[in-house]
Amino acid sequence: MPRLAAARRAVASSFVVLFAWPLALAHAQEGAQPLLGASLPGLLSYAREHNPDLGVSTFEAQAARERVEPAAALPDPRFELELMDFTNTVNSGRSPSLLPGQVGNTRYRLIQPLPFWGKRGLRGEVAEAQAGQVETMQDGTVLEVENRIKTAYARQFQASGQIRILRETLSLLYAIEKIALTRYGVGLVPQQDALRAQSELTSVKIDLVEAERRRRESAARLNALLARAGDAPLADPDRLPPVPVAVSYEALLEQVRNRSPEVSRERFGVVAAQKSRELTWLNRYPDFAVGLTNNRPYNAADNWEVMVGFTIPLQQSSRRAQEREAERKLEAAHGRVVAAETRLAGRLGETLAAFEASRDKARLLQHTLLPQARATFASAQSGYESGRVNFNTLIDAERQVLRTRLALLDADVDTAVRLAELELLTGAPL
Repeated sequence: MPRLAAARRAVASSFVVLFAWPLALAHAQEGAQPLLGASLPGLLSYAREHNPDLGVSTFEAQAARERVEPAAALPDPRFELELMDFTNTVNSGRSPSLLPGQVGNTRYRLIQPLPFWGKRGLRGEVAEAQAGQVETMQDGTVLEVENRIKTAYARQFQASGQIRILRETLSLLYAIEKIALTRYGVGLVPQQDALRAQSELTSVKIDLVEAERRRRESAARLNALLARAGDAPLADPDRLPPVPVAVSYEALLEQVRNRSPEVSRERFGVVAAQKSRELTWLNRYPDFAVGLTNNRPYNAADNWEVMVGFTIPLQQSSRRAQEREAERKLEAAHGRVVAAETRLAGRLGETLAAFEASRDKARLLQHTLLPQARATFASAQSGYESGRVNFNTLIDAERQVLRTRLALLDADVDTAVRLAELELLTGAPL
C-alpha cells in the first residue's frame, strides 16, 4: 500500500509538471521580452501606433480626402409645395384650407440646380489639392515626431553613456585612492594626495548624480512621445544611428525640393490657387436650373409643367474684383513655394555645416586626442607609482581622459542630432 500511494503521488506530480510547464514557459518568454528603448526602429514603430499627434493628423487627412467627392457633386434638388387659392375664393362655398387637394390648385414642384459646365470639376480639383496639402502636413507631422524621438533617443544615449563613463572613472579613482593611501601609509607621499583623491571622487559622484537626473528627464521626454507614463521603464539605447561617410549639399538640396513636406504643401497650394482662379473666371457665366411641376386643380384634371431657369451674372464689377483676388492669391502661392525652398536651403546649409563639424570633431577625438590622453595617463600612473611624478600630474591626466571621453560622447550625440535634423529637412532617411 505505501508503494501504491507513492506511485500515485509520482503520477500526480508528473501531470502537474506536464500541465504547468507550458504556462511557466509562456511566463518566462513574456518576462524575457526586451524592454522598449534599446533600438531606435522599435521606438519609431511604437510611436507610429501610439503617438496621439500622428493619430490626429491621420484623421485630419482622411477627413480632407472625404471632402473631394462632395465638392464635385451636383447640388441637392429642391422640392416645393405650393397651395394656390388656399382661401378657396374661386370655389365658393368652401372654407379656407392649408391641406393639399383642398385648395384651388396644388402644385408639386421639383427643381434641380445645374452649375455651368466645368464648375463641378474645378471644385473637385480644388478640394483634391487641399486634401493633398493636408496629407503633406500629415507627412510633416510624422517627420517632426520621428525627429523628436530620434533627438530624445540620442539624449538618452548621451546620459547613459555619461553614467557609464563616470562609473568607470569612479572605479579608476578608487584604484588611484588605494595607491595614494598605500604610499601615504608608508610615508612616501603627503596626506594631501589621499585627500585630493577623495575630493576627486566626490566631484565625480556629483557629476554622476547630474547624469542620472538627465537620464530620467530624457526618459520622461521619450515616454511622452510614445504616449506612455513618464516613469515607464526604458532600456538603455544600444547604439546611435550610422553616420553617412559623405553628404553632398547639392544632393540634399535636391531632396528638399522634391520630397520635403513643407515644399510639397506649398506646391499643392499653387494647384489649389490655379483651380480657384479658373473657377472664378467661370463665375462670369450663369448657372442653370430645371424643374418639373405637377398641377392638381380642385375638381379638374392634373397637368404637368417643365421649367428652365438660369442666374443672371449682373454684378460684373464684383466678379472682376474676385478675379483680381484670385490672381493675387496665385502669385502669393508661387511666392510661398520660393520662400519655403529658400528657407529650407538656408537651414540645410546651417545644419549640414554643424553635422560635418561634429563628425570631424568626433573623428579627431577618437583617433587622436583620446589615445594621447590615455597614453599620458598611463605614463603618469607609472611615474606616480615609482615616485617620479607628483599626484597633481596624475589627477590632471585622469581628468584629461575623462573630459576627452565625455567630449567624444557629446560629439557623437550631436552628430546624431544633426543627422536627424537633416532627415527632417529632406523628408527621408540618409
